[in-house]
Amino acid sequence: MPEPRRVLEVLFVMVCASVPYTGASATVWQPSVGRTQTPIWPGTPPDTQPMPGAETKAVRTRLVAGRPWTAVTNVSRPTMTVYAPQGKNTGAAVVVFPGGGFQVLAIDLEGTEVCHWLTSIGVTCVLLKYRVPSVPYDWHCNCRRDNFVLSVPALEDAQRTVRLVRLHAAEWHVDPHKIGVIGFSAGGYLAAEISTDFARRLYAPIDAADRESARPDFAMAIYPGHLATDDDKLNPYVPVSRGTPPTFLVQAEDDYEDGVNQSLVYYRALERARVPSEIHLYAHGGHAFGLRPTKLPITRWPSLAEAWLHAIGVLNQ
Repeated sequence: MPEPRRVLEVLFVMVCASVPYTGASATVWQPSVGRTQTPIWPGTPPDTQPMPGAETKAVRTRLVAGRPWTAVTNVSRPTMTVYAPQGKNTGAAVVVFPGGGFQVLAIDLEGTEVCHWLTSIGVTCVLLKYRVPSVPYDWHCNCRRDNFVLSVPALEDAQRTVRLVRLHAAEWHVDPHKIGVIGFSAGGYLAAEISTDFARRLYAPIDAADRESARPDFAMAIYPGHLATDDDKLNPYVPVSRGTPPTFLVQAEDDYEDGVNQSLVYYRALERARVPSEIHLYAHGGHAFGLRPTKLPITRWPSLAEAWLHAIGVLNQ
């Protein structure tokens, strides 16, 4: 009999795939006017996998804070979109990893809306449209699995993007020592992966960008998943060490999709490794609330994150 957690994960993916949507599903997502997606790989990405169809975007009618959200799937050519800071430039930059269970990307709820917040506080935002569906890979058994493993194509895209930001730091007026990441749900797991496995060489170097470090200088994981095993141990594919960057965590106790232990287990590992970290747990909020304000206190987490960024020196010019 399948494990209850696995059954829930399969049901979640099936529900996401079957949620009604409006709009042209065959249309490839494009950023707002005046912004351009740039491919992060000069040619075919490493470890390219066949996609079940063409890249699509679809507006999901499951409302978040009274509004729908846009899902992107079948991403075979990952891109980054750069958003310059509004007003004062703090020199900081953040690469954004939208969530979606490594099946889709919540490109607005956990992508463009995040960039609007970050640029408003003087941060250069780099939105990564990474490869999905992305079936993780288990290095121990040399086989593919669905959970608690390394999401190789997505992590390759994340590493490459952080390196590209460092390569272009002077051009984009970014401090190369103030480059962080933020991820939501599965994207939160990706943020933890790159924070702990940044030294693993997943692909052969291509150009000058790949001589740069892939280690983020700070990380924010918002309602992350896949960090804790069923017996509340740390996922071995996020090997926390003293080299893991300062980390900010947010999760709700009634997050029944991934569970509050995802953040708790990861935080305890950070604490044992003496990595400066901050965790915020709320009684209510569920999962996938993004930055959209509601009456629930958890939706005010961006102000806490901003205060934390000041505390660790990222937002100080």
